[in-house]
Amino acid sequence: MTPCCIVNAWNANEAELRAFLLVRVADMEEVNDLLQELFIKLAQQGQGFCAVKNPRAWLFCVARHFLADRYRTKKVFVELDPNTPSEVDYLPPITELEACLERNLALLPASDRRIIEACDLQNQRQQSYARQYGLTLSATKSRLLRARQKLKDKIIKNCQVKFDEKHQVCCHKPK
Repeated sequence: MTPCCIVNAWNANEAELRAFLLVRVADMEEVNDLLQELFIKLAQQGQGFCAVKNPRAWLFCVARHFLADRYRTKKVFVELDPNTPSEVDYLPPITELEACLERNLALLPASDRRIIEACDLQNQRQQSYARQYGLTLSATKSRLLRARQKLKDKIIKNCQVKFDEKHQVCCHKPK
């Protein structure tokens, strides 16, 4: 049998709880479901609920938690048009240049290839590269800049790279 304190708390607050939930959910069936879950939670408290100092606050607190759980777990699925291209299908043209990069890197002189591989591809610090090859940092930076420019020129020429108005790679045709 349900304790009197539960029945009294429910009767005193049900209308206000319904209005509170209806403003936030706007679907009467869902509101009724939430109220039912709330009453079950209340009934599960049993005689222990009678010790609660502010039953109204307890009911509204639990109602807010139910709403939070509902929003957190509710998944909305939208049917997509099957003719809509997937973003995964599109790769920016720059990402497709990897094979071209490797081919053209191999065409560079050994010193240019070595500095690009070390500093750009293997993330070696320029200061470390300079020490390893007995160069000044400024010489290393200059050599790396010249090697990058040579590689860029080769890629543009050999892969027929085109740029858009923002100077971004828009297309290429590897030879």
